[in-house]
Amino acid sequence: MARLSETLAQLAQAQRAAAARFAEQPEGEDSRLRPLESFGAESRRVACVDLCARGDVRPADAIGRGPPWLHADRHGVRPGAGWSDLADRHGFAVLYPEQQRANNGNLCFNWFDAEDIRRGGGEAQSIRSMIATMVRDVAIDPDRIYVTGLSAGGAMAGVMLATYPELFAAGAIIAGLPYGTATSMSQALDRMRGRGLPADSALAALVDGAAPAGGRVPRVSVWHGDADATVVPANADAIVAQWRGVHGLAYAPDEVEQVEGHAHRLWRDAQGRAAVEEYRIRGLGHGTPLATTGADGLGQPGPHMLEAGISSTLHSAAFFGLIERPSARAAATRAKPKPATPRPHPWSHSPGRSQVGDMINGALRAAGLLR
Repeated sequence: MARLSETLAQLAQAQRAAAARFAEQPEGEDSRLRPLESFGAESRRVACVDLCARGDVRPADAIGRGPPWLHADRHGVRPGAGWSDLADRHGFAVLYPEQQRANNGNLCFNWFDAEDIRRGGGEAQSIRSMIATMVRDVAIDPDRIYVTGLSAGGAMAGVMLATYPELFAAGAIIAGLPYGTATSMSQALDRMRGRGLPADSALAALVDGAAPAGGRVPRVSVWHGDADATVVPANADAIVAQWRGVHGLAYAPDEVEQVEGHAHRLWRDAQGRAAVEEYRIRGLGHGTPLATTGADGLGQPGPHMLEAGISSTLHSAAFFGLIERPSARAAATRAKPKPATPRPHPWSHSPGRSQVGDMINGALRAAGLLR
């Protein structure tokens, strides 16, 4: 066991160095972003957490009615999923929390650390402080704040929805995991493989116990690829069950349809609002679904940013109420997706590579141990 641990540690160190070299290469990082220098002294005392953030606010005449966007993935500062471009088009503020290497050597959120996923502590508290700073300094509408993230960031988006529900009107969890189901590395790896997920009633109870009762319940959009082998689709089922339970919704959805060729299920609350929805993206692996062509094209393919013919960014923004739902006409005229050819990643497959090694590396990356 000790020899295996040493091997994994050496593997992680080597690939962290490769990933760091990759991250340092110029890739057109958005110069419009500015650091959020201070976001509350209390966040710097909790569990030794010191997250940094980049705020993107534009245009000025729309700030009063536009909410901030919280994106839990450091690659969001690049073109990526297209949130900054969408902010340009429709006028809202954007906040990108970013992990620091002192907290996690791979710059991923510690979504499986019990101290970082509780209300009033750790990374959850730091992100909450960032939001409070934006609300204070940019005249943000506190009733129109939303959160999203991919993979470990998706899990952290779920953490924020569960621990600070009063802050968020809605959230979108992409290739993530249900809140509170992992509080150690071994549990995290099991849950990513779909093993040991709690029953539906227990899933809802995890959220119910994360924050004081009686507040608002955020609406939730869930996105997952049906070919995701890193965080298996059973996690999407569990996230849906978790938030259906919190909202007190029936098992059967109110609407089932195909949207741009992908399965979409929707649950409405007693007031008829869209409370929980799920998109299951056909043939998609582990990443954010993009639609970069056509009239509504948005985003840029790359590592974990995958052309799918449907934009999770546009549809999530519509679910939140930031924009109108992408039109059927635009979807019909969208060109057939072409295979993406992103810059090779440091851990790309190569001839002769061990399948066992690939599985280990994939699990470590998704768990936040590799970047």
